[in-house]
Amino acid sequence: MTEALDPVTERHVESLTRGLITEFAATFSEETIHRYIRESIDVLGTAKINVFVPVLAHRFARERLRALAQADGALPKAEPEVLFVCVHNAGRSQMAAALVTLRSQGRVHVRSAGSAPASEINPAVVEAMAEIGVDLRDAFPKPLTDEVVRAADVVITMGCGDACPIYPGKRYEDWKLEDPAGQGLEPVRAIRDDIDARVQALVDDLLSASAAG
Repeated sequence: MTEALDPVTERHVESLTRGLITEFAATFSEETIHRYIRESIDVLGTAKINVFVPVLAHRFARERLRALAQADGALPKAEPEVLFVCVHNAGRSQMAAALVTLRSQGRVHVRSAGSAPASEINPAVVEAMAEIGVDLRDAFPKPLTDEVVRAADVVITMGCGDACPIYPGKRYEDWKLEDPAGQGLEPVRAIRDDIDARVQALVDDLLSASAAG
């Protein structure tokens, strides 16, 4: 249940919600959009960066609504869709998602999520990614939701066990990777480079298949 928000925050949330209602007017009811926003606030309200929760809730709700529209066929997918899932969505899956965007130059759409999301991104991961020109300072851990799995063409798990639901017709992979949680910068760099090599092979494969088909 969403806790009562202060009046200023409530007005901010309502303004962001109106934007989503306009964007998805042809696809979802106002009630659905309000529900997604409130669910997102509930999930993200305990984050350490809670001063930004209205903005983050808007981003999270928008991504979920887009995924739902894609899964239901109401929104066409212009590029291949990849979902990375790890436990905390604070390290491996965040690096992989950012690297897919970087290496594909935006030609592969990517999402990430966690089976038990942390409250913030691992600072060593932020630093390691900054070294290769990728800014994760605005990234935030997100919980795994059904619609992002349904919208994905490829689902890649990273140590989250059976948390990810299985849908027929999707490509599933499990990448065995060391967990960067609690690691220093040097080990995180090695994990980053391991992920990067895998990502480049994945992107090449997806773009080749897309061009052929």
